[in-house]
Amino acid sequence: MDVSAVILSFNSIKYIEKCIVELFNSYTDLSLTGEAYVVDNGSVDGSLEALAKLKEQYGEALVVISLEKNTGTTYSRNQALKKCSGNKVLIMDSDAYMNASALRGMIDKLDVHKDVGLVVPKLTYPDGRPQISVDKFPTVTHKIKRFFFLKNMEIKSTDESEGYVDTAISATWLLKKEAVNKVGLLDEKIFYSPEDIDYCLRVWESGYKILHLPQLTVVHDAQELSRGFKINKFTFLHAKGLLYFFTKHGYMFSLKSLYKRLGKV
Repeated sequence: MDVSAVILSFNSIKYIEKCIVELFNSYTDLSLTGEAYVVDNGSVDGSLEALAKLKEQYGEALVVISLEKNTGTTYSRNQALKKCSGNKVLIMDSDAYMNASALRGMIDKLDVHKDVGLVVPKLTYPDGRPQISVDKFPTVTHKIKRFFFLKNMEIKSTDESEGYVDTAISATWLLKKEAVNKVGLLDEKIFYSPEDIDYCLRVWESGYKILHLPQLTVVHDAQELSRGFKINKFTFLHAKGLLYFFTKHGYMFSLKSLYKRLGKV
């Protein structure tokens, strides 16, 4: 199997069909053997019915794991990660739409760079606006800045250079299976976020690098549950996850000790 995809869905009726169809079209265009595991987190909006129809179209290549309630982003994704058999593991949100050019480019980069375990494309909104999807490891100060000023930061974002990054949001990741095996599963002590930041840090701890490929573009029709200046239950879950993250990794306001530990200075 060339690629195993893990797609997390929660009340994603607006997005899930396009996500699945574009992914399998990309497999076909590139003559890849591919599968997709869709983990549904207790949707009640018709997503399961839509997935059942897609299952009729794609057969055994599409596996639907239906959970009775919303279990967050870690336990749910882990149920699929345990089953992946592909040489590459593609992690996507249900509102991200793969294309053959981006998938081909990401696969090629992973094959060429032996020290890279994870590659990520540039993410854009459907209207072409860029999303800030890669960043340095967070500090309390930096997270406060993102909370209040993310929209302005995205407008001013001009970084188009390929290069290594500390972290990337998990809307579209492509990993080597060997990296997944070494890093392990997502930390289920985090319910919603920042499970992706934690995993990226563990990728670096495991001796792999993360490569950002802004020349490759994937549309992310972001539902933005906790992006930018807003206060809702996801905001509080994110804050709780951040407190756990900082405690787990032993830093909060400065990256110096963390970078030293990772050999990044």
